[in-house]
Amino acid sequence: MEKIDIEKLRYPIGHFVFPDNFDGTIIENWILELEAFPQKLKLLVKNLSDEQLDTVYRPDGWTVRQVVHHVSDSHHNSYMRFKWALTEDRPIIKAYDEKAWADLLDTRTGPIEMSLDHLSAVHVKLVYLLRRLSPEDLERTFIHPEGKAETSLKENIGRYVWHGNHHYTHIKNLLKRNNW
Repeated sequence: MEKIDIEKLRYPIGHFVFPDNFDGTIIENWILELEAFPQKLKLLVKNLSDEQLDTVYRPDGWTVRQVVHHVSDSHHNSYMRFKWALTEDRPIIKAYDEKAWADLLDTRTGPIEMSLDHLSAVHVKLVYLLRRLSPEDLERTFIHPEGKAETSLKENIGRYVWHGNHHYTHIKNLLKRNNW
C-alpha cells in the first residue's frame, strides 16, 4: 500500500512565497487569475453529487462542500482587509476561526451554489477595486493580530491567488484520485 504524504495533501502547491523580483506584470497576472477563479472553481465542482461533495479531500480534512464554503468566506474576509487597509492607517484586522466557521451548519450542509455565487460577486468587486489601485495603494498594509505580521496589499493579492489555487488543487487532486 502506498504511503500517504499528508504534507503534500495539505499543501499540494506548496506554501505561498512572495516573489523577490516584483513588478506590475505580476499584479496584472494575479488580478486576471482572481477574475477567472470563481468560474474555474464552479466548473470543477458543478457536476459533483452530494456524496462527492461530502467527501474529505484528505484524512482529517474538510469535505469538498466545506472547502467551497471556506473559500467564499475567506475571500470575503480578504476583501474586507483590502477595504480596511485602504481606509485606515495600518489597521489591525479582525481574524476569524476558519475551523469553527467550517464546522457551522451552513458550511457543512449548505448548497455550494450559494457560496459559488457569493464568491463570484466578491471577486467582481475585488477585481474592480484592484484594477484601480495606485502603486502607493498597493504598499498600504494591515496587521494580522495573530503573529502581528504586517501584510501589504500587493502581497495580499498574491496570497489570495495562492489561496484559491491551493484549495482548487485540493479538490482537483481528490477528483483525480477517485476517478471522478
